[in-house]
Amino acid sequence: MVLLTPGPTPIHPRVQTALGKEMRGHLDPEVLATNRRIREHLNKLFDPGPGALLAAMPGSGSLGMEAGLTNLADEGDAVLLLVSGTFGERMVEIAHAYQFDYKVLRSEPGHPIDPQAVAEELKHRPYKLVALVHGETSTGVLNPVEEIAELVQAHGALFMLDAVTTAGMMPLSMQKLGIDYAFTGSQKCLSAPPGLAPFALSQRGRECLGQVRGWYSDLSRVAVYWEQEGYFCTSPVLLHYALEEALKLALEEGLENRQKRAELLYGTVLSLLEELGFSAYAAEGARLPTVLVVRPPQGLEEAEIRKGLYARGVSVAGGIGPTAGKVLRLGLMGESARPEHYRVFFKALGEVLGKSGLERAFEERLGLVAF
Repeated sequence: MVLLTPGPTPIHPRVQTALGKEMRGHLDPEVLATNRRIREHLNKLFDPGPGALLAAMPGSGSLGMEAGLTNLADEGDAVLLLVSGTFGERMVEIAHAYQFDYKVLRSEPGHPIDPQAVAEELKHRPYKLVALVHGETSTGVLNPVEEIAELVQAHGALFMLDAVTTAGMMPLSMQKLGIDYAFTGSQKCLSAPPGLAPFALSQRGRECLGQVRGWYSDLSRVAVYWEQEGYFCTSPVLLHYALEEALKLALEEGLENRQKRAELLYGTVLSLLEELGFSAYAAEGARLPTVLVVRPPQGLEEAEIRKGLYARGVSVAGGIGPTAGKVLRLGLMGESARPEHYRVFFKALGEVLGKSGLERAFEERLGLVAF
């Protein structure tokens, strides 16, 4: 099966080999040494500045989201949530569950958050925390983090960034932007197995620790294991091995090169799909290069296209939230952003649509680009 969903993503052979290493205890010296190397890699991935907490929680990216919100804010704290799709709405659900004094600023589906609207809202009251999804997986929208981060920094609030579909596939400097907490999921741009939520918490963000009402998501407890090498919980050791190898692969290639690889493949795939009658869901100029969200040609149902692709060994995703039943979502993260996978995709799509030669058209359009 060719896996072209917006997560999980295909696993590199080196990562697959790491999963087969001998099992050790989570406090074994070899595992703790692995954790130290992971922290060094995460420091390069996130660039959070001196004194940051770097770790990978045992759980999905949703745990990373909940941990960020609940460690940086408490009941009654003023929180501004910037929402441009389903995963922004998930932040709203968490804020409601923890009884934050939250305000939601939404964009139209398929459009990014407007920095001017953020600037106007920040004039109305002092916020402790502002939270944004950088790349919205449900709509394929890339939000303008640089402009928003500058506004939040001037306001004096803490800034949290969901980097699930961007970290590991494009450069990110938390300290340059003034981001206090950023997180991702191991199965996204890093192309490791699901089950870990890598994150970075700035020195300023660490000053909030100790107030969380949860236990498992208490980042001060996470720090006991990752920094003091003491007992917190039983970590998934084999996933740590796999994450280390995935981080090494990403940094060896270079984040700028990975971004160029995704952008080039995104543009090539979209241009051919547009000729077939598909159209991009996200507004031009705000498209997330790691998740291509497209409406099917008029008269065709996305569910039938997905079913036909799956029968031919290609797995893509349908819509969720505002895009449910309306779109196909194609992953271009990590190992999914490879020409060989999309050759198979276009061959299968040609069979579904009754159009021959699509894989050859894709190859010709892509040219002799080294990936």
